[in-house]
Amino acid sequence: MMNLFTKTLLASAVTSATLSSAYAADPLQVYGKLNVTAQYNDVAGDSETTIQSNASRFGVKGAFDLGNNLEAFYTIEYEVDTGDADKENFKARNQFVGLKGDFGLFSVGRNDTVLKISQGKVDQFNDLAGDVKNVFKGENRMAQTATYLSPKFSDFQVGVTYVADGDEDQADENGVSMAVTYGDSGLKKTPIYAAIAYDSKVKGYDSARATIQGTVAGLVLGGMYQQQEKIDSGISDNGYLLSAAYKIDAVTVKAQYQDMDSVGDSWSVGADYKLAKPTKVFAFYTSHVTYDSGDVDDSYIGLGLEHKF
Repeated sequence: MMNLFTKTLLASAVTSATLSSAYAADPLQVYGKLNVTAQYNDVAGDSETTIQSNASRFGVKGAFDLGNNLEAFYTIEYEVDTGDADKENFKARNQFVGLKGDFGLFSVGRNDTVLKISQGKVDQFNDLAGDVKNVFKGENRMAQTATYLSPKFSDFQVGVTYVADGDEDQADENGVSMAVTYGDSGLKKTPIYAAIAYDSKVKGYDSARATIQGTVAGLVLGGMYQQQEKIDSGISDNGYLLSAAYKIDAVTVKAQYQDMDSVGDSWSVGADYKLAKPTKVFAFYTSHVTYDSGDVDDSYIGLGLEHKF
């Protein structure tokens, strides 16, 4: 029944995007991307080749002017796993509704926590085998959240996410995620982006994270430091990430290293070649060591294509 509902919703969204909105000031935007790689994976001593999707997605979003400097907005987004043997391959991503005004922004629904958002674009291998989520905790998208983002003051912004104890990942405990950010995470309006964030009892962890990224002579350098503690065991780990990217005409070469005590480390190298603004081909190699499984060294090599729409 849910799969039928999801298909109906997505079909309706596409149809609605081609027709006049019920409200003239509420245009519906359809967006998404397909990111698919041909990969060779050597994991725990077993190797295989895959044609896999990397957080490919489809969504609709829109906004409505309520007057008096107040705006309603919404997002409904699904992940599309092109490599899943099951044809019912939609998975929920961010799905929320909110209000925006002089007071800032407030939203409720399924959403990324502000600690996750605070990483900006420091992760050069986001959604791939070298993604920071494979080593660091805190990359959480929670089902029952309320988020507030303040207006920007001299490029500073404050954010808070409340996670209700009714969320099945919360073990009957309320969670809070907080962050203070400086600058533009895309490094277009400011040459430096920085953030400090803290999770309290979010998905079983307390985490503190500091992130910084900037541009020096065309070289984009980034760093992250995190302390994380598993609440039920008291096990605490410290970790860090270093990343770099450099653009040469249509090619961007990049590298990244990350390490977390008692969890594991990984290093990645790769390159993107932009064919047009929405389309790129890319290649990468990632090596990942998991400490708690006897220092198993897994490796991934991939060639992919991404198109955004």
